[in-house]
Amino acid sequence: MKKTVLITGAAKRLGKEMAKHLAQKGWDVAIHYNSSAEPANMLREELMKCFPDGDFQLFQANLANRLEVENLVKEVLDKMGHLDLLINNASVFESAYLKNTDFNLLNEQMAVNFQAPFLLIRDFAKMVQEGVVVNLVDTRITSNKSNYAAYSLSKKVLWELTKMAALEFAPDIRINAIAPGAILPPEDKDENYLWDLAEQIPMKRPGGVEPILRNLDYILDNEYMTGQLLFADGGENLGKNQ
Repeated sequence: MKKTVLITGAAKRLGKEMAKHLAQKGWDVAIHYNSSAEPANMLREELMKCFPDGDFQLFQANLANRLEVENLVKEVLDKMGHLDLLINNASVFESAYLKNTDFNLLNEQMAVNFQAPFLLIRDFAKMVQEGVVVNLVDTRITSNKSNYAAYSLSKKVLWELTKMAALEFAPDIRINAIAPGAILPPEDKDENYLWDLAEQIPMKRPGGVEPILRNLDYILDNEYMTGQLLFADGGENLGKNQ
């Protein structure tokens, strides 16, 4: 039987690249999106054309809405029959120091970046009962810089959830995390933005998505690995060498 993956935020950017990568390896893909209906449809059409034997379905859900999140795993199972891998990729990313973070910003960052993965992992454990979960955190979890305070805290908590859930749900479910760094520019920036950032990291260059895809493959291939964090940040988590 072919394996099925649910990728949150799969319509664009890193989620899209992971969907294409796994489809190429023979996976069926549940493409989650919130407001990106057109890119999600375009991705589905591309996957269906490239991999006609695959099953690629669309699932819309606002991850800030608890009821929609709590329906997502069931909807995937009802439509696709089974589920083997959950990738918690979707996130919201907004800058604000602690003193400038209002309740709505804090609530949105926590809801999408932490609460939704929490509920999806819970439901995966209840309804699927066996498989793999991969959480996308951020190299920022190693720092206490507060310019993205709510976002950084939400990712720190997601990493703690990764370890706690890995312990609770082993051995039937393996749960690991990947921490990206400077891989893709924001949608309103170009590659020069990344190269400027990369001057501050040990490897002195942006990583692109390839290191994340390799880390994903490593997690899937290593059946003895759970509760671990793989960085894909060119050594950014190490700090500055000066």
